[in-house]
Amino acid sequence: MSDLPNTPITTPQATPPATPVPPLPGSAPGNDGNDGVAAVGLMAAAMLILPMMDIAAKYLSSYMPPLQVTFGRFFFQLVVCVIFAAVTGQFALIKSKRPGINFLRGTLLAMASLIFFTAVKFMPVTTAMAIFFVEPMILTILAAVVLKEKFGIRRLGAILIGLVGAMMILRPSFAEVGLVALLPLATASCFACYLLLNRKYAGTDNLLAIQFSAGLAGTLILGTLLLIGSVSGAEDFSFVVPSLPHLGLVAAIGAISFVGHGLVVTAFQKGEAGVLAPLQYLEIVSATILGYLIFSDFPDAMTWAGIALIIAGGVYIAHRERKLQHRG
Repeated sequence: MSDLPNTPITTPQATPPATPVPPLPGSAPGNDGNDGVAAVGLMAAAMLILPMMDIAAKYLSSYMPPLQVTFGRFFFQLVVCVIFAAVTGQFALIKSKRPGINFLRGTLLAMASLIFFTAVKFMPVTTAMAIFFVEPMILTILAAVVLKEKFGIRRLGAILIGLVGAMMILRPSFAEVGLVALLPLATASCFACYLLLNRKYAGTDNLLAIQFSAGLAGTLILGTLLLIGSVSGAEDFSFVVPSLPHLGLVAAIGAISFVGHGLVVTAFQKGEAGVLAPLQYLEIVSATILGYLIFSDFPDAMTWAGIALIIAGGVYIAHRERKLQHRG
């Protein structure tokens, strides 16, 4: 799953294995046609590589707890962010203007990632990601309630269609793994709250500050939970000494998160949100291919039908947002 910048319509990472962030202050979509083409290419590339995080997390869950994998994802994201800032001479930009808000955003993102990485341990990545994509519908509802954004009958119809699709996917998943199948819905709820904060405090910080804050919050909170779990001896929360290849894979998850979200932010600086947002559903294509090649997981006909309904609802919401923006 990916995380989209702060836009009128946003969904990611399915997995929130990635860190969605608002565009840099002062940035605006380019009007040049070449910029638009470049934006589509960057967004497509990001959506095709970000599911690698979820696939890697599912693989690693056989060797270490999802909590440890998630901690590693944020720790190495933080490391990559600091190295990048130092090498490019932008170290001063990691200082946040709203540290409390950014820490809260990082906490929500850490919880969303932990829940999703736990989900993919028990179910196919494609299925978990498809259920997670009800997030834009949840965000639309929250924005209407909290931010008093307009909520029309057409959006309500799109939301209901998406929820029907989610129930169609949950049907076989719930029968196979039980209540664990609801975890992607919990992920979507946490992630929608994260994006709601992005929307409310848009433009207050740049990419590096938000990436750094998210990495720091995730590292501190998940590291504390991992320490408590190790001391208490809880099996699913205790630290496991990883092998060198597994440690490298955890580091790769953090690097993919940083690079993938950099591509997303750059894409949204060059192109229009209404054009780019529906491209996030390319994640399902990448996740399906990788899941089949590595785990032999392939969605059944009912799951594909549910995926189609969720995509239809999400794309329609994106379409309506774009029309309203242009009209405004």
